[in-house]
Amino acid sequence: MLKGEWTPYRLRFRFLARTSRESMTEKPTYFVRLSSDEFPGRCGVGECALFRGLSADDVPDYEELLSYYCKHPLEALDCRYSSIRFGFETALASLQGWTSPGFSDCSEWLSGSDGIRINGLIWMGDKATMSARIAEKLDAGFSVLKLKIGGIRFDDELDLLRHIRREFSPSQLELRLDANGSFAPSDALARLNELARFDIHSIEQPVKAGQPEVMAKVCAASPIPIALDEELIGVSTRAEADALLSQIHPSYIILKPALCGGFSGADTWIDAARSLGIGWWATSALESDIGLEAIARWLAGKGNAMPQGLGTGQLYENNIPSALQCRGERLYTNPAIKPDRSMLDSLPWR
Repeated sequence: MLKGEWTPYRLRFRFLARTSRESMTEKPTYFVRLSSDEFPGRCGVGECALFRGLSADDVPDYEELLSYYCKHPLEALDCRYSSIRFGFETALASLQGWTSPGFSDCSEWLSGSDGIRINGLIWMGDKATMSARIAEKLDAGFSVLKLKIGGIRFDDELDLLRHIRREFSPSQLELRLDANGSFAPSDALARLNELARFDIHSIEQPVKAGQPEVMAKVCAASPIPIALDEELIGVSTRAEADALLSQIHPSYIILKPALCGGFSGADTWIDAARSLGIGWWATSALESDIGLEAIARWLAGKGNAMPQGLGTGQLYENNIPSALQCRGERLYTNPAIKPDRSMLDSLPWR
């Protein structure tokens, strides 16, 4: 019989993390732990990575839901709350030794012989701060950068891109942008046309989610390939996914398993996208290394060569110990490292 318990945890950023939506110094999250008589002496830990203000499951009784699903763990695997599904899928896979479908086909990554290619993430800041962060990522060996835009003057953002392109051609450096829905529908295409001068690979969510007709028009006319991100949140069935992608027809979708139905939901999105010739990659929803490691395990068996958005493990000063290591522009796991997670025992499990 499966038994579950949960605990809250507050991740602390090493810096002020800014997007066009908000500025963050902390990221609240929840861990869930499963045990079973079938696996004596072992427990599986997952992360219910609720994203306040963004997750469709940001509801007042979230902690009561965690208590319920800890008593009924198998129901959590098919519930409508993405972050809960994500956490319980991870905890169960961890308890079972990661032998369940979806996590077992990643032997080269687990051996440490292969790394997952990732983009370098540039958080918003003033022009000087963003310029310094860009230089740091380039020095670290990244050939794909993702810049969050929409938080400073648009002209300053154009200046940053102009400076980058003076130094690095598109063949040397791929640029991805994330607008987090910051463009008004009335000027989105004008801004996209200005940005296109800098050979942009793609731009995430130029206008706010929830406007599919507007987004469809932007995708059809944009000189830059459009990637959907927040637009996927709250879509719960394959039929709804097919309808949304058929209407908007973006070039890419970006999957955050904790926000789009857990790993099973993300797999549904991948199937829907492939049926329409739409590309995809995955990224984190600012999880701790517990959630990040689970996403990496899932991704390592997918065979998707596109750079992924998993370079978030160094964001927190109180992250959970793991064997994850960023070396250059690749995310590895080091099998020689056996992380000490005894600190989890001191948390207030319920």
